[in-house]
Amino acid sequence: MSPQEQDARTSKEKRDYKETLNLPRTDFPMKANLPRREPEMLAFWESREVYRKLLEKNRSGPSYVLHDGPPYANGHIHIGHALNKTLKDVLVKYKAMRGFHAPYVPGWDCHGLPIELEVDKKLGGKKAEVDILAKRRLCREYAEKFVQVQREEFKRLGVFGTWGSPYLTMSNDYEAAIVGELMTFLEKGSVYRGKKPVHWCPSCVTALAEAEVEYAEKTSPSIYVKFPVERADRERLGLGGEDAFFLIWTTTPWTLPANLALAVNPDFIYAAVEVRGEVLVLADDLRGRLLREGVLPEEEIAVARLKGSDLVGARARHPFVDRVSTVVPASFVSAEEGTGIVHIAPGHGEEDYEVGLREGLDIYAPVDDLGRFSGSGVEALEGQFVFKANAAIVDILREKGLLLHGSQLTHTYPHCWRCKKPVIFRATEQWFISMEHDALRENCLREVERTQWVPHWGEDRIRGMLQSRPDWCISRQRAWGVPITVLTCLSCDTPVNDPRVSEHIVALVREHTADVWFSREAPELLPEGYRCPSCGGGTFKKETDILDVWFDSGVSHAATLKPEYGLSWPADMYLEGSDQHRGWFQSSLLAAVGTRGRAPYRTVLTHGFVVDGQGKKMSKSLGNVIAPQDVIKSTGAEILRLWVSAEDYKGDVKISREIMARLTEAYRKIRNTAKFLLGNVHDFPGGEPAGELQEIDRWAMSRLQGLTEKVTAAYERYSFHEVYHRLYNFCVVDMSSFYLDVLKDRLYTYREDSPGRRGAQWVLREILLTMTRLMAPVLSFTAEEIWRFTKDAPAESVFLAPFPVVEERFLDHALERRWETLMAVRNEVNRALELKRKDRMIGNSLEAGVVLHAQDRELLALLEGYRDFLPTLFIVSAASLRGEGHGEYASEEVPGLSVGVERAPGQKCARCWNWSTTVGQVAEAPEICQRCYGNIT
Repeated sequence: MSPQEQDARTSKEKRDYKETLNLPRTDFPMKANLPRREPEMLAFWESREVYRKLLEKNRSGPSYVLHDGPPYANGHIHIGHALNKTLKDVLVKYKAMRGFHAPYVPGWDCHGLPIELEVDKKLGGKKAEVDILAKRRLCREYAEKFVQVQREEFKRLGVFGTWGSPYLTMSNDYEAAIVGELMTFLEKGSVYRGKKPVHWCPSCVTALAEAEVEYAEKTSPSIYVKFPVERADRERLGLGGEDAFFLIWTTTPWTLPANLALAVNPDFIYAAVEVRGEVLVLADDLRGRLLREGVLPEEEIAVARLKGSDLVGARARHPFVDRVSTVVPASFVSAEEGTGIVHIAPGHGEEDYEVGLREGLDIYAPVDDLGRFSGSGVEALEGQFVFKANAAIVDILREKGLLLHGSQLTHTYPHCWRCKKPVIFRATEQWFISMEHDALRENCLREVERTQWVPHWGEDRIRGMLQSRPDWCISRQRAWGVPITVLTCLSCDTPVNDPRVSEHIVALVREHTADVWFSREAPELLPEGYRCPSCGGGTFKKETDILDVWFDSGVSHAATLKPEYGLSWPADMYLEGSDQHRGWFQSSLLAAVGTRGRAPYRTVLTHGFVVDGQGKKMSKSLGNVIAPQDVIKSTGAEILRLWVSAEDYKGDVKISREIMARLTEAYRKIRNTAKFLLGNVHDFPGGEPAGELQEIDRWAMSRLQGLTEKVTAAYERYSFHEVYHRLYNFCVVDMSSFYLDVLKDRLYTYREDSPGRRGAQWVLREILLTMTRLMAPVLSFTAEEIWRFTKDAPAESVFLAPFPVVEERFLDHALERRWETLMAVRNEVNRALELKRKDRMIGNSLEAGVVLHAQDRELLALLEGYRDFLPTLFIVSAASLRGEGHGEYASEEVPGLSVGVERAPGQKCARCWNWSTTVGQVAEAPEICQRCYGNIT
């Protein structure tokens, strides 16, 4: 060892140069520990009243109203709730940070069958002994309990809102608003009472709305039944013989006792075919299908061909009830399935009902509230449940020789949304809102066109539903809900329709809740001395049915979008799951157009359902349910929020432990970037940079403006998954893998207050402040935590800081294009260095010197301009540039480039770890390079 080397070694042993480096310093922890730290953020927001201050700050700004679709106050929240509430929170926070006055008033749907059934379950055998007011009190207490439970669970997700004063459909004011909207419909003449077939749940003993019906598979009998043609009509139609029959097909044999007619399509051609001595009449186009399916034997012989219009008026005997069924025309009869002849039971089907009205038939439904036959005219069926009676009816048909063919069919069938059991179509006396009166259907379709639908296919979906939906059945036969507040004169049977009475009842409900309807007799609900305007009668009866809960929630716009809540009408946004096209979106549209002539929303956004990682529906039996409470307990609500942003909500949204693990790793990288930024601006004194920024810093500032522009546009388009991907790529690709990596040498080794370091710090602080605000609507907990660790943060909370805007002075697309090429060259150099590292020629990249061979003149000229910066760009100790020759590694990505790697000349600096020929040239510090010596002296 030479004397100089010995001196250098001794000096190194004496001095630790680490203390001369500007190493990062921050107490911001890399380990997030979100389950423990998030409650601290919640406490911070509450103690500092951040949400109230945010509303106050934007009080004079433009208004933005996202109206909350009320979740049902029953049970703990599930993963679908977490998705929905977080999407709403992301949008509202973004708008608020943009300066909009955007209050978020959460609400709950508190009435309805599920709560009543839970109360009945707890009462057990005592439920029949409890009067209606006691049951309603128990239902109210049950709903209040779960409002409290769900409120805390939603707040735990980091959702901002007026949690202290939500809207509840069971509050006095809200129930009064429900009654007021109903009375408006009544006064306009849109409400009527009639006997129509509706979906009826025999298990829950109530009528159901379209939105309360789900479709699931059911196995039913599939039978072909013969209706004997009357003798006179056999002769008139030229069917001949003693035995001629109209052939029908049905999968609901239990509706046959209610058959009153047979329907044919007047434009079809029907064939009379002889089968084993009998003549069967059916649609000619369906003969081939029935032959293939074995319903008709191959030896059938055509006897005659008739137009459907010729069959109209013909009569047939009912197969097992002593009455006649007349053939009637109906354009809905199709040649897609069956026989082309449809059996009509006006009390058990919507189209059957329409035919019955037109033909003057009785709306006959011999089935009671529990789904049992009553007054069917068939003694063997009386008291039997309709689905169980199917087998008995098939046996009767078989005994009478009128069953041509029978089998089992699995098909989709309507089921009750609550008990999941099959429902029936049954004609009962119900209250309806007419879809045709006052052009309600037409006006709703017009408003659909005026509304923005996200995704766009939502418009077609709801339009199709509106075009085909029947009148809205608004009555239910239960106890827990708002009553249909109609009083009927006992003398003339006329419902009271008087604005003075309506105002009186609304005032009573506002003072006493809807319980007043059940606690008082009819005279106590009317103004004193009131008499019937039609006949002068003074005695009245009150309606006992309650309103459909979809009417309750459908009028939420009227109950809440008003100044008392700080809201305005109509709402800017309704945001719910895609099932609400037939639910809340539609009931809200009907309710608002029916009373105000306009939709209650300007934009409607829908998201898909949450499914598991394989796209399967979540179910306890499959064991694939992921509860938000479990995710929060293990990894924190922030990971749930990140999941909501990362997934494209327009389709079904997948979640699994593997997906959450990937997002946790992505979150760690974002957090790591924030920690680096915080650590390297700890001693930044503030102010503007001294002199012009270096070009790589100007590149970073340009990229930051691009990020701001693209993220803002993504928020505006409601493309929240794009927000996540933009932020993640910026942190991982632009920052961690490139800019921050290249910057370390300048940050750590330059003199603390040098213009180069201070300029870099200024850029890092701009990135930190901008990135934190961009992520705040999504990663709310983390953004607030970063903000609290940010020295001299410009606001008390990140949410009280304005949302970033693009600073045009820093946008430089030409510079970014140049640097795209430089980064591509850097990637090729990194590949070459990695190969040498595998060959053990080098360890750290600073041990290397790089030789670039650029055959392309434009590339060579570009690299020449950055010759002195190339070692910094590549994080090597030396780099040279040649226009001729070839390196060991030819680039596949950059045409005309090859790379050579060799050992860097000189010795390793003990301070910056670069290899330099200047190490040993400074007598006072022979173990460091001249650059480092200058930086510490």
